This record gives sequence, structure tokens and C-alpha cells, in this order.
Amino acid sequence: MDPLMPEAIPSGTTNSGDTTRTAALTALCMAILAIAIGYGAAFRQSGTPAWAPWLLALGIPISLGAIMILGAARGERGGGVGPLKLPFLFVVAVLAIGFCAALALPATESPLSKLWLGLPARAAVVIYGIGLLPIVVLPVAYALTFETQTLSAEDVERVRAIGKENRERASLAKASSGNELSE
Repeated sequence: MDPLMPEAIPSGTTNSGDTTRTAALTALCMAILAIAIGYGAAFRQSGTPAWAPWLLALGIPISLGAIMILGAARGERGGGVGPLKLPFLFVVAVLAIGFCAALALPATESPLSKLWLGLPARAAVVIYGIGLLPIVVLPVAYALTFETQTLSAEDVERVRAIGKENRERASLAKASSGNELSE
């Protein structure tokens, strides 16, 4: 079975790549719904409810994690996202904890507030936690797993063959539809 060709997988069967993609798509849809509800709540006449920012604080990291998983899932042979599970989980957790911490910290900043590496507490959480940690972790994780997670030479050839086959089918379909119009 060719993981690059979904029609090659018999109906009713799943593999780890399909399960991974299905879970990621489900999480992505739920996260987007949470984000939409959070943004939509801002338009209430009575003002934004206290729960709305929390939906965003959880929906945004989950959607980013789901997108990373969809991009890295290798299908049947790759076993889902493989060794990238932990770095992805770390990034999603850091983002969620960072956003929630920024919301949970009291809004008591003043010129006399204690600074964390030169920034007020909530700004430091956002800049250092949400901004810097994922930038350090993800490139290192991808570099360490590059050989096992990227396409092999035979994968590239298989993709080229599928592309050529699809172009030929499209040409035949176009030619046959042109013949039907002329009759």
C-alpha cells in the first residue's frame, strides 16, 4: 500500500498515519471552533466574557500543534510523527501554559513592578516562554530527526511517478471531454 495514494488503502482499515491525521484534524477543528467562539464572544453587547480569552489561550496552541502534526505525519511507514511527538507536545504545552499564565497573572504592572530579564512578568512570559522556547526546541528536534522524517529518494521518485500518472490521466480526461463536445 502506498501512503501517498489514499485510494490504495482499503476502506474500513486504518493505519497509524491515518489515526494520527484523523486525531490531528479533529483537534484542529475543535481548536478552530474554540478560537471562533472566543473571538465571537468579543462582539457581545454586554462585553467580552471572562472565559473568552481562555478559549483562545487553549485553542491557538492546540491548532498550531495539530498543524505541526499534519505536516509531519508520514503515514503507514512513518508511524505517525515518530520521534517528534515529544517536541510537539512540549511546544503545545509551553504555548498553552504561557498563554494561560499571561492571562492568570494579575494586571498590576507599574513603574515599580519587579522585572523578569528586563520585562514585566506577563510580557516576559509571552516573549521568553511563548516566543523563544519553541524557536529553540523545534529546529533542534527537526535537525535531530531529519534523516528519519524527510522523504527518501524512493519517496521522491514515487511522488514524481504519481504526478506523471495524474498529469496523463488529466490529459486523457481533457482529450475525451473535448471529443464529446465536438460530437
